[in-house]
Amino acid sequence: MTLIKSISGIRGTIGATPGDNLTPIDIVKFTTAYARFMSEKNGGKRLCIVVGRDARISGTMVEKIIEGTLLGCGVDVINVGLCTTPGTEMAVITYQADGGIIITASHNPKQWNALKLLNEKGEFLNDAEGKRVLALAEDDNFQFPDVDHLGKVILSEDFNDTHIAQVLALPLVDVEAVRARKFKVVVDAVNSIGGVVIPKLLRELGCEVVELNCEPTGEFAHNPEPLPQNLTEISEVIVREGADLGIVVDPDVDRLAFVNEDGTMFVEEYTLVAVADYILSKQVGNTVSNLSSSRALRDVTEAHGGSYTASAVGEVNVVAKMKETGAIIGGEGNGGVIYPELHYGRDALVGTALFLTYLAKKNMTMTALRATYPAYFASKNKIELTPAIDVDKVLLEMKARYASENVNDIDGVKIDFAQSWVHLRKSNTEPIIRIYTEAKSPAEADELAQKFIQEIREICNL
Repeated sequence: MTLIKSISGIRGTIGATPGDNLTPIDIVKFTTAYARFMSEKNGGKRLCIVVGRDARISGTMVEKIIEGTLLGCGVDVINVGLCTTPGTEMAVITYQADGGIIITASHNPKQWNALKLLNEKGEFLNDAEGKRVLALAEDDNFQFPDVDHLGKVILSEDFNDTHIAQVLALPLVDVEAVRARKFKVVVDAVNSIGGVVIPKLLRELGCEVVELNCEPTGEFAHNPEPLPQNLTEISEVIVREGADLGIVVDPDVDRLAFVNEDGTMFVEEYTLVAVADYILSKQVGNTVSNLSSSRALRDVTEAHGGSYTASAVGEVNVVAKMKETGAIIGGEGNGGVIYPELHYGRDALVGTALFLTYLAKKNMTMTALRATYPAYFASKNKIELTPAIDVDKVLLEMKARYASENVNDIDGVKIDFAQSWVHLRKSNTEPIIRIYTEAKSPAEADELAQKFIQEIREICNL
């Protein structure tokens, strides 16, 4: 079964059996449920919804079904076509629409696609809203409007240039400073929409661009998640071309990773750290990232006189905590930069423009800038348990064992030690505990992970 229904949207593999995969029938079902929810939320008024998609092979098919279903529900549509996730979010804000549907499965392989659902602020639905959509999807007590009350496509045009202009207009994006540096940048956009927008943004910033996997065919040249093991090609090209840096984005362009001038990884966790360092150098303020993100953000924030707060994992949780604490920058350690000055959403365009501004102003190489930050190393593991084991009980036992340490249980159990931390999270679909650790060296991070794996095995008598 590869249809995953969650509060953040509907995700699955294309084709095969309805109810088990993302088929045309499922697309109609969940689009209708979303339209019903938004109508319910807005007192039955006529709605306008933005629709955008990444370059996945199935994208056009899914887009046409969603558009037609919305029209059949009496909803007007603004179709921005091939567009990034942050671009679609910005279109909702710019056009003052009632919501949006982003057609993307983010970093999943090409056979996957998804419907990500937005509110009127261009932000993902919260927990209660997402659950209501899922409930309405199982309720057949609904009548579609008659022919005189169908929706209309009120606008169908590209939004990418507008999004780029909005990013370049930000006060802390210094276009002239970046242009003066004349960076040479290699871009790997894994054959999706990033291959259109990131080179265009960079050229507006006066960069020389070497394009790698930038044709938006949807035939991903490598595993689309921007992790080091998937980025060997760009490292070789950077060195061969004598480039200043490399930029890697995922298929929907909400995650951002940098590669150094020598082909080594800047490390995805440090994308947010560097951007926050720049923002905080201009304005003292608070930051937020999720519990599984690097401690380096906390260190940098406190060095600038600000306060750091951790949220539960998930963009919607990071955004909620940012609003609660008045954070001026935040995001996730997977390369997701959230800059409220523009909007509350992970945005690789914003991250790129702010980062290049800082790199230009610091007049440093990538490796030199990276060396200015605290060195932390992560290890990600998991332990599979038997279905009979109560995972929640195991986590409670671990929390009790380490009660004398700094423990956070808003999302699993995170234990902060003086020089390291461990975060234990259960899977929502399998009897698995995910074990994330961070320490001052790779060996220490791995050793800490193995220590907790062994403790969990002892508790479970495995």
